[in-house]
Amino acid sequence: MKVVIAGGGAIGSACAYFLASCRDFSGDVLVVEPDPTYREAASTRSASSIRQQFSTPLNIDISRFGVEFLRAAPQLLADPQLDLGLVESSYLYLATRQGREMLEQRAGIQREHGVAVRLRERAELAARYPWLHTDDLAAGCDTLHGEGWFDGHALLAALRRAGERRGVRYLRDRVLGFERAAGGRIATVLLEERGRIGCDYAINAAGTRSAALAATANLELPVVARKRNVFVFTCPVPIPHCPLVIDPSGLWFRPEGKRFLCGPPEDPDPDVSPRDFEVDIAAFEAHAWPLLSHRVPAFEAIRLTSAWAGHYDYNTFDQNAFIGPVPGIGNLLLASGFSGHGIQQSPAVGRGLAEHICYGEYRTIDLSPLSYARYLANMPLRELNII
Repeated sequence: MKVVIAGGGAIGSACAYFLASCRDFSGDVLVVEPDPTYREAASTRSASSIRQQFSTPLNIDISRFGVEFLRAAPQLLADPQLDLGLVESSYLYLATRQGREMLEQRAGIQREHGVAVRLRERAELAARYPWLHTDDLAAGCDTLHGEGWFDGHALLAALRRAGERRGVRYLRDRVLGFERAAGGRIATVLLEERGRIGCDYAINAAGTRSAALAATANLELPVVARKRNVFVFTCPVPIPHCPLVIDPSGLWFRPEGKRFLCGPPEDPDPDVSPRDFEVDIAAFEAHAWPLLSHRVPAFEAIRLTSAWAGHYDYNTFDQNAFIGPVPGIGNLLLASGFSGHGIQQSPAVGRGLAEHICYGEYRTIDLSPLSYARYLANMPLRELNII
């Protein structure tokens, strides 16, 4: 059996690693990645955070496995010296009076599915996070464990190394298209430099380019590139026990060593070219700083040190990923449209697609609700906690 994976970021590399690690898989795994430096990959430009505070139970299960995988990665990947820089902290979702009911509803879903979430009223928020301005807040949600952030580039590199040790081959090239045989299955994959190669399975993990790639198989994929600016700043005043904070405005911020990362809300939020990585530096002073200093008065004295821009492969249909086989094209598997939570979901998605190829079914987490079939039926599975 030959499996060709279009895209060697965290998703594609996780698929390759789990497939090569499956005791019941016999065959070749080829990962086609045009940029082995990953300079423009979503995996390396991500803020690399992981949470269980989702509104969809399936996403909770997926990220729970992600946390377990990150904790055990040195053993699982047979890399004892591996350091993923995992910081186990929490997300802190804040709500005004208008958003409190929704926050409480989502906390109820999370509690029912085993998330150690805590709903804090305004007075408790102020006591737990004294540096936080709470006058305009009604409540907040954080967790006891199971969330935090990590080194996304280190995870990607570790998955790739572990896959290669198990026989996965990485090819520096670009997948231009999928070619179908008379029965509808994908027979060959067209590469930019090396032409056509045959396959038994093809996985579309091409991120922001996945829609264009799917179109070559006459498949409409509502996935676009959306740009996200990330700003790095310092603050002279200590902010103790700072989690990853989600402000009601849509602003997020979190510590990164002695510095902080933040991302302002994107409004408007247009589709962009997958090649557009220009940082909107003016957005820091115009949009981010006023929101930061309002929520944390000590942030009035911050200093911007650097910035970068990355992309979401944004699913405009329901902000959840398309995962698994395509009806009518059984040997084409999708892993696209993660809308900003791809790297944290990569371990569970990689394991799930490996199971599907090896056994024809999902054996751990049932990923079938994320099938492309929901798009064909116009039945969105909406994820409400999108950052």
